[in-house]
Amino acid sequence: MAVTRRHSPGLPHYGTTIRQSPLDSKIDHVSSHAASPSRESASAPRIPNSPSMAIALASKQRVVTRRSSLSLICRGCRVIGSALSLETPQSSRLHLELAQVIVDSSIRARTSSPQLGQRVDLFKDQDYKLSWQEELKRAYPFEISTQKWDDDEKFQELVDKRCVDNVRMLIVDSVQHAKAGHAGMALGMAEVAYFLYRHAMRYNPTSPKWFNRDRFVLSAGHGSLLQYVCLHLAAFQSVQIEDLKCLCKLGSRTPGHPENGVTQGIEVTTGPLGQGVANAVGLALAEANLGARFNKPDVAIVDHRTYCIMGDGCSMEGISNEAASLAAHWKLHKLTLIYDDNHNTIDGSTDLALSEDISARFEALGWNIITVDNSQGNLEAFKNAIISAHSETGKPTFIRVKTIIGKLSKKEGTSKAHHGTFDDDDVKQMKQKVKWDDREPFHVIPMVYREMQAQTDLGGRLEQEWHSKLYYYQNKYPEEAAAFKLLLADGMLPGWESSLPKWSMSDPMDSTRGYSGKCLNALAKVLPGLIGGSADLASSNQAYLHNFGDFKQPDSPWGRNIRYGVREHAMAGISNGLALHGGGLIPFAATFLVFSDYMRNSIRLSALSHAGVLYILTHDSIGIGEDGPTHQPVEHLAGLRAIPHLLLFRPADGKETVGAYKVAIENRNVPSLLALSRQKVAANVEGTLTDAVGKGGYIVSDNSEKELPEIILIGTGSELCLCEASANVLRKEGRRVRVVSLVCWRLFDRQPMDYKELVLPSSVSKRVSVEAGSPLGWKEYVGDEGIVIGIDDFGSSGPYSEVFNKYGFTEQNVTKTAKSLLTK
Repeated sequence: MAVTRRHSPGLPHYGTTIRQSPLDSKIDHVSSHAASPSRESASAPRIPNSPSMAIALASKQRVVTRRSSLSLICRGCRVIGSALSLETPQSSRLHLELAQVIVDSSIRARTSSPQLGQRVDLFKDQDYKLSWQEELKRAYPFEISTQKWDDDEKFQELVDKRCVDNVRMLIVDSVQHAKAGHAGMALGMAEVAYFLYRHAMRYNPTSPKWFNRDRFVLSAGHGSLLQYVCLHLAAFQSVQIEDLKCLCKLGSRTPGHPENGVTQGIEVTTGPLGQGVANAVGLALAEANLGARFNKPDVAIVDHRTYCIMGDGCSMEGISNEAASLAAHWKLHKLTLIYDDNHNTIDGSTDLALSEDISARFEALGWNIITVDNSQGNLEAFKNAIISAHSETGKPTFIRVKTIIGKLSKKEGTSKAHHGTFDDDDVKQMKQKVKWDDREPFHVIPMVYREMQAQTDLGGRLEQEWHSKLYYYQNKYPEEAAAFKLLLADGMLPGWESSLPKWSMSDPMDSTRGYSGKCLNALAKVLPGLIGGSADLASSNQAYLHNFGDFKQPDSPWGRNIRYGVREHAMAGISNGLALHGGGLIPFAATFLVFSDYMRNSIRLSALSHAGVLYILTHDSIGIGEDGPTHQPVEHLAGLRAIPHLLLFRPADGKETVGAYKVAIENRNVPSLLALSRQKVAANVEGTLTDAVGKGGYIVSDNSEKELPEIILIGTGSELCLCEASANVLRKEGRRVRVVSLVCWRLFDRQPMDYKELVLPSSVSKRVSVEAGSPLGWKEYVGDEGIVIGIDDFGSSGPYSEVFNKYGFTEQNVTKTAKSLLTK
């Protein structure tokens, strides 16, 4: 008798008791042809040395109870994968036939009605069920006295409830031990996080970067302890009990807010409220775009969901509304946003500053809205909400979960529960409430690990199934598979840099934003991961990929141009999600440099998260002219240069723009920012070098020959040509003058001391820097005796040449300043 499987599209299918099914019959047919004679002892372990033997062994190992035949197929395919080098035409056909079985089963799973209620069939193991009996009697004596032991659904409810108790006790123990941390949100949302990790999400802790895993983002990053506890129970090696004991300690893997570079299992770095919502939108956007580009009617190799928990503070930050508006506009239906509605922020009740209906706001944006009252720990209601979210195919889902901050504590329901420790009496009472009185800190019920193991085992099987589908895909769609695998590697075709334009002295003048646009479009043809857009300034920024379409569902979800509208902050946060998705995407985000103020926090998080976002910021100085001081950046270069790890380039011409793109694309673990001019400059300033941009600073020209220069003129961007023009005047007067381009401070600072000494000899103290921005930071390069030509006031409205003249950015003023130094 075959047992019917009820699968959920996009949800893990929970194991059932299997005897014989059509799927098993198919495998029997395949394996009967695959088996080869052997004289080996029946008791000896058999190591497959071919795909056909692997299939046969997988078939013979099939177990009739408590194990899905599909999982055994995947196990066989895992072995097959290690033997592909020995494949023969016959075994290749057999392997493809087996992969086809898996693909067919997957299609049926995706098209059936969503059912989350099926559990991994642990309770068929009576020993496992008995192992819970005493623990449940201890915790819930009344429920157990009326419980029928053969009612597995009710029994699972009690097991889940006890697992949540353990989660909460680990939270309390960690905060008390560290004497720091944010327990309030973690205690209130324990049921939600536990359910996601135990019953909803697909992941494999032994392979935490598996591409087709579900993504989870904790936008309310102060609740990081909740995620750390779930990662520990789910067997992620990055969080052991000792790590929970080191919460917030220097150098620990459990910092105060989640950091993707510190703890495996953390997808993005969050903390500043609302940022995670935008990151989650970026992750979901990446899945939708890649799925549209690579999935086929008979096989989906990109098929995962994104979950995000946000809090009241996130709902107030503007970035969350910007991002949520775009998510609905883009119809990102695989995105589920879970709102921890506990009515508290640090200062007190949300009534102090908030009176709107958050659900109504998201509904107006175009989200599917579900409300769950979890104040009494109603897991069933939340399960139904997740099922509903997975059934939605046209909208992202917003689940409003009403919770109690600091649940169990005397401080529950108040802002006092947000952070900090609990007094001894409070801890004692919390333990009494969940029958935890006599247990040592950091105790984990052994069966909790086993309960969580069921989900992690499932994740392992799903990953094996995915690899089998990928094998089928690459045989049927070799070109698409090659492109997909290229993206998963790093998205870089060998020799991609040769596609960048080459400029000559005869090329017409253009702005560096113009040269940037040509670079971007040249790269788009050889970098399939290049994707991005502008905050309603695509034509002004010249940041549009021609002939690659706009991302738009359902018309063109494969498009690589993203229309962000006037939403700079969300654009940057979404770009971080795109970069950290792991699908090989290289996101770019464009706007005016002055509007970097709107997205500075996201740019900072790009650097902290090692997200290789490319920021294209044009109109980089008072040189934009008529728009006036509201649009003329002054302090922005100095402020952005101060962000650790960020590579800020201010190229002077077409060649340096090419060099900046080359370095930016090569550095996938750090963000790069190109500050580009609106006004035209030469395509090829004599002496500039594309390859030298990688050193951050270099000598453009020098007439000193074997002697040291008398003076050094240092410039960036459109002002480098002023330095060169002034140098030519001074050289005609017999002066030894060196011109240096300092296109990227951070890269120059990283160079060896001997190189920096070669470019800026310490014995040459007469130096002048020229940059149409704040003078802050330039003294480090010109020294105490040098002069900085910069701007310490806001700009002015007028033709750019007149504005430059007003603030001293002319060849004449640079020459005059240099002469004043030379005569000292």
